[in-house]
Amino acid sequence: MKDKGKRIAVLGGGTSGIAAARLALAGGALVWVFDTADATALSNTRSALETSGIEMRCGQEALKAPDNIDLIVVSPGIDRSALLATNFLATGAPMIGEIEFAFQRDEHPVAAITGTNGKTTTTELLAHLLNGSGRRAVAAGNYGKPYSEVVMETNAWEVVVLEVSSFQLEEIDTFRPDVSVWMNFAPDHMDRYRTLDEYRQAKMRIFENQTEDDTAIVNAVDSLEGIRAKQIRFSAFGEDADFTYEAGEILYHKEVITDFRSTKLHGRHNAENVMAAMGAAHAFEISFRSMEDALVQYEAPPHRCEEISGFKGISFINDSKATNLHALNSSLRGQEAKVVLIAGGKDKGLDYGEITRTIVEKVSEVIAIGEMADAILGNWQDRLPCRKADSLKQAVDLAIEAAKPGQAVLFSPGTSSFDMFQGYIERGESFKSIVDGIRTQTGGQV
Repeated sequence: MKDKGKRIAVLGGGTSGIAAARLALAGGALVWVFDTADATALSNTRSALETSGIEMRCGQEALKAPDNIDLIVVSPGIDRSALLATNFLATGAPMIGEIEFAFQRDEHPVAAITGTNGKTTTTELLAHLLNGSGRRAVAAGNYGKPYSEVVMETNAWEVVVLEVSSFQLEEIDTFRPDVSVWMNFAPDHMDRYRTLDEYRQAKMRIFENQTEDDTAIVNAVDSLEGIRAKQIRFSAFGEDADFTYEAGEILYHKEVITDFRSTKLHGRHNAENVMAAMGAAHAFEISFRSMEDALVQYEAPPHRCEEISGFKGISFINDSKATNLHALNSSLRGQEAKVVLIAGGKDKGLDYGEITRTIVEKVSEVIAIGEMADAILGNWQDRLPCRKADSLKQAVDLAIEAAKPGQAVLFSPGTSSFDMFQGYIERGESFKSIVDGIRTQTGGQV
């Protein structure tokens, strides 16, 4: 048992923290979980942990570190500058993240995907391609189940595919994926990072421990320095790359390897997701031809450029997962014709003016919602028609009023949802429910 006799403190009682605690317990450690949330809110979690032999301390009690801690495992949602983290760091014990903790106890080959956007689709697609080609793979990390949970499973996985966020990469030490994937980079999480470079450097840590024996799949648009791994570059917007896009087809070294139009995915940003996933699978010695059937069958996760049933000649696209401007910009660039755009949400310091050029090119009218509504109008109302809605329902009504037959209404907020919803999933489901309700009430006539 790797952790026999160790005293391990896990900070954060969420999914990844609980998984790390259970993995530590399975390794023979004495384990505590600390979470500053109220004990009443965590009563069920606390009861389940303590039944298995893990002590949980909540609220103010969580700020008191036990004596002689050997290791601190911190959940990705907890910044090192938070009081909970600083109190434990004062003990002198080393602190690592859950990804690092699981990696040190895992023997599977690992593919790790990071980037501002496209991580989830690419993670899921890569696991799908590997499984479809006969290589048993599981998707985990920031997507699906925690990495620590995968390590505890008895399944004979051949590859672990991890979505890794900048928060998770902040706390690595030896983490070394056999294949790393860099999807893209754009401003986000500026409520966590002091500068854009600090955010970028956190993501760049995915390459930190790779060697010449490993592979890095990288977006050709980004200039990345210090990568020792073998690089495979992709781009759906230029020709200077290993993977390129031309007339609906994906090419590798100028040779067509698949017809993107035969897939269930749409937009050049999704073509790049396909390139990255195929490149990563190829690095695990999977032939492009053997990926073909799985690629054609694959359906993207909900809430990312998800086409939902339209009516009266108007189509509707649910892109609620677009929680930053890069995602919104990518969605718009993937549209063939101008759309009516519903955008806005929580004010997290993003400047919508940065994508004005794409807005003018791709949008016929903007319906603005949430905390960012006034800022959106201030940026764009002199360039094209813009209106403000007080609710998502009103926004959909206004968008239907503005859309012409043959047009799409694109719901791509460009920021997070927490001013109006619990998360992008609830926001996306609300959008779909509103559209379905209008279709039912009107019999498809508006």
